[in-house]
Amino acid sequence: MKSSLAAAPDRRTGSLSLVLVLGLAAMVVSMMQTLVIPILGVIQNDLGATTAQVSWVTTATLLSAAVFTPLLGRFGDQHGTKPTLLGVLVVMVAGSVLAATTSSMLWLIVARVMQGAATAIFPLALSVLRAEVEPARLPGAMALVSGTLGFGSGLALVSAGLLSQGAHPDYHQVFWLAAALATAALIAVAVAVPAPRARTGGRTDWLGAAGLALLLVLFLLPVSQGHSWGWTSARTLALFAAAAVTTVIWVVVERRVHDPLVDMKMFVHRPVLFTNLAGLLVGFAMLSQFIGVSYLVQTPAEIAGYGFGASVLRASVVYLLPSALVSLVAAQLGGVLVRRIGARSTLAAGGVFGVVGFAWLTLAHDTTASVILAGMVVGVAISFGYAAMPALIVAGVPHHQTGIANGINSISRSTGSAIGSAVITSLLASRTLDNLPPGVPALPSESQYTLSFALAGMAFALVIGVAMVGLAIRRTSPSSTTDTPAPTGDGETEPARTAVTA
Repeated sequence: MKSSLAAAPDRRTGSLSLVLVLGLAAMVVSMMQTLVIPILGVIQNDLGATTAQVSWVTTATLLSAAVFTPLLGRFGDQHGTKPTLLGVLVVMVAGSVLAATTSSMLWLIVARVMQGAATAIFPLALSVLRAEVEPARLPGAMALVSGTLGFGSGLALVSAGLLSQGAHPDYHQVFWLAAALATAALIAVAVAVPAPRARTGGRTDWLGAAGLALLLVLFLLPVSQGHSWGWTSARTLALFAAAAVTTVIWVVVERRVHDPLVDMKMFVHRPVLFTNLAGLLVGFAMLSQFIGVSYLVQTPAEIAGYGFGASVLRASVVYLLPSALVSLVAAQLGGVLVRRIGARSTLAAGGVFGVVGFAWLTLAHDTTASVILAGMVVGVAISFGYAAMPALIVAGVPHHQTGIANGINSISRSTGSAIGSAVITSLLASRTLDNLPPGVPALPSESQYTLSFALAGMAFALVIGVAMVGLAIRRTSPSSTTDTPAPTGDGETEPARTAVTA
């Protein structure tokens, strides 16, 4: 059976300006995730908040992303990617302006919820690319847009550090920057992104959306707050149990709905399932690097016996920015590798770089050069992973499920990041140095950093296993149907939807 595109000329080209605009939008999204990390202390002091209260500035964004990303990805598939993109960007601009003008913790959290919804922009951007970019150029285009995620996360840390310097730092300036960038992305998308070629229509599975939102909140809330609540507290255990029960109920309901939010056959389809597992592992490793390196280099060596006593700004500019810059460049190489050797092999190569980078950090984090160079190797690993995963998703689902499938993959990476943050934070707090001078806050033992980096390296080792074993091409049945051809793990093209046999 021939592809539907084979019957008519393919008018897709995908101009460079379109790819750059979508890359800008994706970069702004990634900045929303890490923008507040350097200014949490400033927010806490200015608003007179407790540590538990200010932690919701990050938790609210995580939960909002988990709730809205799959829903808006599906909405874009059904009703058009451009109007959905514009709507999400308007919400992000409004949330950024609200955060920049409020001095209320409640309204700041509301603003962060609005910014978190913008995470849906990334899967929507990939849907636009699949519709507008010719197949030969699609891997490179997706790699460029994906590469902006790692770069944006690092750029946000640097920008927030710069804007919060001085004797009287003002966190509002950071959110004004976010508002300006979001407005620029909104205007660029309105001008450069064409109207959708087709809309699948259909009703929105609100029950499925509510169920997915509930189970994600029930799981991610104790993950993000478990360190403060206690991992064995009744509240934490009850929420994990409720998440498990809700997951079972949601799966049963989605299997019986005529037009479900998430097609369970798509969700457990081998390429999609293992790509989401890879996303979870890469997200875990990425946050492990951000948090581990940031805390390590800010530790005063004269007190702890390790660290570099760096300021927040120096930690961002000197130690984290090089990794972000390398990741942006490596994303282009990742796109080339996807075309040349296939997405599966590119993902495995990323895993190898990740193992090398974190092994370096594990064994030698006592010099500035070592930390920077090892971080740059990890940046290459993350970029290769980001370049490969969208290509694997596109190859594994039909065109009309691109948005929701990439939305779920985005959530897998966010969930991995949340787990990474929780695990590393708990590890660093579980064993601290003794005999510290009076007035010095608790400092982790150096062995906890060694363990944290080793765990992140193990995560990348598992990525290699996922790529080489979990994503190995399996024989398809003769009754397979076809959609848009897409790059496979072997560097060739295959139908985007296949019937996988045992």
